[in-house]
Amino acid sequence: MDKRRLGANGPLVSALGLGCMGMSEFYGSHDRAESISTIAAALEAGITLFDTGDFYGMGHNEMLLAEALQGHREQAFIQVKFGAQRAPDGSFVGVNASSAATKTALAYSLRRLGTDYVDLYQTGSDPSVPVEETIGTIGDLVRQGYVRHVGITNVDTDTLRRAHATHPIAALQFEYGLLSRDIESELLPVCRELGIAVTAYGVLGRGLLTGSKGNGDGDLRATYYPRFQDENLTHNAKLADTLRQVAEGEGLTAAQAAIAWVVSQGDDIIPLIGASTRARLAEAINAPLRLSAASLSSMAGAVPPEAVRGSRNMMGAG
Repeated sequence: MDKRRLGANGPLVSALGLGCMGMSEFYGSHDRAESISTIAAALEAGITLFDTGDFYGMGHNEMLLAEALQGHREQAFIQVKFGAQRAPDGSFVGVNASSAATKTALAYSLRRLGTDYVDLYQTGSDPSVPVEETIGTIGDLVRQGYVRHVGITNVDTDTLRRAHATHPIAALQFEYGLLSRDIESELLPVCRELGIAVTAYGVLGRGLLTGSKGNGDGDLRATYYPRFQDENLTHNAKLADTLRQVAEGEGLTAAQAAIAWVVSQGDDIIPLIGASTRARLAEAINAPLRLSAASLSSMAGAVPPEAVRGSRNMMGAG
């Protein structure tokens, strides 16, 4: 597995990361044993970057990752998101990134992960808390040894600049793929100006590009994501089929083409692959890390940004 640097002066991590969210909830049923085997297979394949969040399964995802990485902690770079608040019924009830909440969240994550440090700690914007307070607190935690690097998620350029001025930001986590390219206009240039890497989620359009309908048992995509609803889904599925045809012409699956396109956009971009089975993981890691300009153009042409229907955001999100 090739390596990429997480930020101008940051650590080297695998060119592909494993996003673990789907192993706990949101995208349908999940098998604990298969999830653990998939994480083990990722380690064996050379993947070092593992992405989780304290609100994924309300702690379930962190404990699952801890179990899978037992005895291999030093081989893994663990990045954790925090800030989202949830009620006992699982509903999202707000965001809290205050200094006290940040410290408390990290304390609980360290316990669930079975580690004494997190490699990268990140959150998005809390409208009630200046970003300088949140990032400053994480910076304090870096100096205390509980966090190695600081990240941030889903913010605008002004917030990103303010955060980076408070403490160097190693990586911005943001949705980026053939179906979601809005990062390219402003955020990506600012990241490159400041020397900030991008860990890209939603590379497969939350499964749209591989034919997922988002309507299985326990799958929330058709309920909460506009791109999976009604006429939007029918239209977007046609784009996915066009990409599949282009991919087959390159000797790739649609998933491999989508991953290869993102990973080819720059050495400062690390796609997070949401594989929850060993078969999906094997497909992903066999995606080429370099494509010709002609191939990239064909793939981009199959899914023009202006042709995608429906917001990429969860309904009710900003």
